[in-house]
Amino acid sequence: MANTKSNGSSRAPISKAGLLSFVFVMYSYTTAGPFGLEDQVTTSGPGMTLIYHLVLPFFWCIPISLVAAELTTAMPVQGGFYRWTRAAFGDFWGFLAGWWNWCASFLLGSAYAVLFTDYLSFFFPWITGWKHYLVAVSLIGIIAYVNVRGIKTVGKVATLLETLIFLPVAAMCVMSVRMWHHNPFVPLVPPHQPVFQVFGVGLALGLWLYSGYEQLSTVAEEVEEPQKNYPRALAWVVPLSMATYFVPTACALAALGNWQDWHTRYFSDAAQLIGGPWLGFAMTMAAAITFISILNSTVLSSTRMPFAMAEDGYLSPFLTSRHRKFGTPWVAILISAAIYSVFAWNTLTQLISVYIWLRIATSVLAVLSAWQLRRNRPDLERAFRIPWGTKGLAYAVIAPLIMSGVALIASDKFGLKYGPLVLLLGPLAYFFFRRRVSA
Repeated sequence: MANTKSNGSSRAPISKAGLLSFVFVMYSYTTAGPFGLEDQVTTSGPGMTLIYHLVLPFFWCIPISLVAAELTTAMPVQGGFYRWTRAAFGDFWGFLAGWWNWCASFLLGSAYAVLFTDYLSFFFPWITGWKHYLVAVSLIGIIAYVNVRGIKTVGKVATLLETLIFLPVAAMCVMSVRMWHHNPFVPLVPPHQPVFQVFGVGLALGLWLYSGYEQLSTVAEEVEEPQKNYPRALAWVVPLSMATYFVPTACALAALGNWQDWHTRYFSDAAQLIGGPWLGFAMTMAAAITFISILNSTVLSSTRMPFAMAEDGYLSPFLTSRHRKFGTPWVAILISAAIYSVFAWNTLTQLISVYIWLRIATSVLAVLSAWQLRRNRPDLERAFRIPWGTKGLAYAVIAPLIMSGVALIASDKFGLKYGPLVLLLGPLAYFFFRRRVSA
């Protein structure tokens, strides 16, 4: 499929993020805070939860990060892994990588807006019904505006939000030291629980928490010296993410020892037990801010996908329009935000289980592209190469494939039923748009 040129507005200057700003953007997308793992403690056990966060990254996000680092330095282009897949396997699979990723953002972006509003309603119980929807849509609108202004503004907002999240989390960890009287690894697993619940569900959640390290490749053209700064950012973000999940969880378990009481949003309860009501309030606010931070970076990474696909002739050339002042794909941003707003009517709890199918599918295509491009494009200059030669490449590809299979098998019934169906919509969309372009 022939490339299409952007309209004249595409000549607007593109703002670029430096290393520090990009680290905060990547961290806010992949992690943002420790929130979300609480249910893993009760389903898998405190010991197994902590082990997951020490071991799982070596079989999931670290190999994916190595792939992302190599391919971003070889092809630092807008659209990132979508264009890697297209170069490796052709138009069909390239389209699927882009389409699945963009569709996944509809579920994810709207979910974060709804979850923020859910937290806000704890403090303002009158935020219900249409008021709840209005707050969620307003947040989407504000974040869309921030993204229209460019990656530098996104980075400044991410830095501020992550600082607000980090302060109460750090305070809880420090204040918990005086209360350490329990072994956080005991028990290793919950007694008398089904094996599938202990290992399968916890593993699936762990993969969810450590996903997304290749996603920011979509904005490679908006990063200063991406061949150098993308691998450097990953080198900072991956260990920081591991520490973000492991340290607060271990500190709270060592101080309280009440692993049976953990539930969704439990970090707020733990903070209150350790530091008093003021810290519990601060931790609840940090959790709410986490969803703003993730939404901010989600809009950044996902909206470059329809822009890149439109440049390649798959979608309407209208989506290639850049803002005359900020150089951002403002049409793609606004259309994506409008779709998020439509989905924000729902809590989307079940739809998140479908999202993981879309995310895993794109991650699998990304890691397979590394293998294929080593075979058919050995001439590509790679400022960073996955270490340890062929064995290192095999590790970076095979480990995520195994983890992906386990995670999909461990999906809940809703995900197993509708996840494959949503994936099958990708080929239908490809043939529809190909016929439309060819007409």
